[in-house]
Parts: sequence; C-alpha cells; structure tokens
Amino acid sequence: MASNAAKVPIFRAVTKCGFSTQTAVKASQNLSRRTEVKTAVLANKLVIASVDNNSPISTVTVLFRAGSRYEQHDSLGNTHILRIAAGLTTKDSTQFGIIRNLQQIGASLSCQTDRETIAYTLHSTSDNLETGLKFLGDVASKQVFKPWELSDNIPRLKYELASLSPYAQLLDLLHRAAYRTGLGNSLFCPDYLVGSHSTESLQHYVKNLFTTNHAAVVGVGVDHGDLLCFAQNLALESGAGQVESASRYSGGDVRRDTAESLAHVAVAVEGTSLKNTKEALAFAVLQYALGVGSYAKWGSSASPLTRAVGSAVGSDPFAVTAFNASYTDSGLFGFVSSSPGNVARQVVEAAVKQLRSGSLPSADIARGKAQLKAAILFNQESNSTLAEDIGTQAVLLGSVLSGPAAVSAVNSITDAEVNAAANKVKSGKLSVAAIGKLAHVPYSDQLT
Repeated sequence: MASNAAKVPIFRAVTKCGFSTQTAVKASQNLSRRTEVKTAVLANKLVIASVDNNSPISTVTVLFRAGSRYEQHDSLGNTHILRIAAGLTTKDSTQFGIIRNLQQIGASLSCQTDRETIAYTLHSTSDNLETGLKFLGDVASKQVFKPWELSDNIPRLKYELASLSPYAQLLDLLHRAAYRTGLGNSLFCPDYLVGSHSTESLQHYVKNLFTTNHAAVVGVGVDHGDLLCFAQNLALESGAGQVESASRYSGGDVRRDTAESLAHVAVAVEGTSLKNTKEALAFAVLQYALGVGSYAKWGSSASPLTRAVGSAVGSDPFAVTAFNASYTDSGLFGFVSSSPGNVARQVVEAAVKQLRSGSLPSADIARGKAQLKAAILFNQESNSTLAEDIGTQAVLLGSVLSGPAAVSAVNSITDAEVNAAANKVKSGKLSVAAIGKLAHVPYSDQLT
C-alpha cells in the first residue's frame, strides 16, 4: 500500500508553435470534451463526479471531510493512523487478500490525508476496474482496525515521524502558529501518542465522519453510470456526521531549533476561503505573480519575491517561494524561505517587505495569470492530479469547476482584484514558523 501525507507539485513546460487557428480551435474542443465533468448528488447527499476521458487507466477516489482539523484533544493523530491503516483487514477482506488481488490485476491503492480530507484512491486498468472497486469499497467503508495489525504498524509510524522533511514540519508549525486548534492540528501523530490509538477510538472517529454527508466519489477514465452504481453500494451511514467547527485565525510564533546549518522560515497572514471563489482565484494569481520558484532548470526566478531577497543578501544562497493555502472557512498566504542561518534575518525581512508592498505591476499580474492557467491545464493531463482536483472540489464545495471553466474564471480576474488581495495581505496579522538554526530569525512582532 502506498500512503502520502503531502505532494509536491510537478512543473512541466510544453512549447508548441506553428499551429493554425483551426487546429488550435479543434485542440480546445478536444480538451473540453476530455475534461467534461459530470456530477450528481444522491438522495443521501453523497456527491458523485466523473470525467470519462477514455484513458486506459481508471482512477477512482473516495473522499471524506475527515482530515486532521476534525481531531479533538483526545483523538490527535487519528488521521495519520487511518492513513497507515489503509489496506489492513476489513469486514470482508484480509490484508493478504487485498494486497494479493490488487497485485494480480496490476492495480494500486493509496490513502492521502490533509487538514480537511482523507482520500482513498484506486488506480487500475479499465478492464480490471470492477475487481479493484470491490477492494476500494472495503478499504474505504468497512474498516475493523484489528489491534494486532495496528501494533504491527507502529514501527512504520515511528519511521515516518523520524523521516519528516523540514518543509513538512515547517508547514505544520505554520498552521499551529496561525490557528492553534482545528486547522492548527498536525497532520502527523504526536510522538507522545505513538501506540495509544485503540480500535475503539478509530472506529468512533470513522463512525462520526465517514458519512454520506461528508463524502464524495470521483472517477477519471470511468463511465459515470458505473461510478454511480459503485457509490450507491458503498457501506456508508447516512447523516450529517460531526459538525465542523470554524477555525479562528490567531497568528503568532512557533519555532523549533535544530542542529542543522540552515534556517527554514514560513511567514503568512490570513488569506481567503475556498467558498469565496473570486477572491480565492485572486489570491492564487497573487501567489504566482510574487513567484513560485524557477521555471528553468539552471536558472533563477525573476519574480518580485526573488528579486527583493536577492538584493538584500547579495551572493549568499537562498530559496524563497510564495505560499497559498485555502480551506473551507479560512486560508493562509505568505512565503516559505530557506537560507544559511546567518543571513536568515535579511532574507525574512526583505521577503516580508515585498509581501507587504500592497500592489504589483500589471506585467507581474499578467505573468501570474499565465502561469496559474498553465498549472491548471497541466493538472488536467494526469489522471491522479485531475482526480485530486475534482475530488477536493466535490467533497468540500459540493460542485466542480472544470479545467477550461477554471481558466475562463482566471481570465476574468482583474488587476484591481489581485491588488485588493495584496492590500489584504499588507494589513494582515503575521504568523511565523521556523525550524533549523534560528538565532538570527526575527519574531512576528519584530516584522512590519
């Protein structure tokens, strides 16, 4: 079983030239057909979304609004354990049976968690999809959490905690600084709770949150009618499930000193929620306009954020990228940086000054829109990222915006709307998270 706590976006550049207008129109029409999203909502409030793009590989995902934000003080780490437990014995299938049968048909089953969702995903050849769906349904809706199997996976849990990257830890600390509870809950099991999660506590968590009102089923390369039949037969309880409590943005500092020579720092203010689509797109454009890294393998970014930091530190090495995360009721917007500890103050202060500038030139906004549109369309070319995209929209918003529709929405964003988002960032209260060599890293109240 493969399990992922976080994914790094893949950048892919494609250059095309010499196409006639007629060819471009046909290509656009073909893209629209390949990315047409069909949606339905069952009587029990389960959301279904599919894209039948005639791919030889079918991807089906069952998602639940049951991420780490729903954990209470006595259930911290539950989502990490659930991710590891994906593929263990269920009511109808043994662990050995799940693994062997999926291997026999060349399929894979994975579980991914974030702060709002848990997603169980099956990848299978289309001709073996029916067999694979049986085991996806078992893993997603018929868990039993046998105590001895949970105990057998404690070494794996310890390994995952010991091998967390500084970047994963940094974003965890940033959310803790910004929200404290709810969205501030860690994606990972606290060290002091390793081995303490019981069958009863996991079953209670699943019973309260793995309900039809909290769920969505999405498919790519799947017939919509077949997906409906699968969704209707899932062993999920109907009902509202646990009520989501709003996360209040607080701001502040969380720091963790380590022995390494680098300082990794994340600074953010409160952004916007996914439910405000127009503003969420404006913040997404602002992120790309500020800069999300180099687009050339051996080159450096010419973005405002990189230029500002480069001018401050001279020839010293550094890396900086804009950061944007939107959730159902809030969001974070800022930057993430890495540098030698002795120049961390200059890096952070220069990046904050650029972040607080309040407006951007039209040329940078145009570049940001172009890069965002390219990123949206690149995601449409992979079944995995396409399923992840429409799945997140379906389970959190109850509706799905297709790739071409999203591009059209980005085109409608004006410079004034992007600069309004920038002005919101300018006046926001800072949250600062840092890990590494932190002697020279400023605190939030030392930054303006």
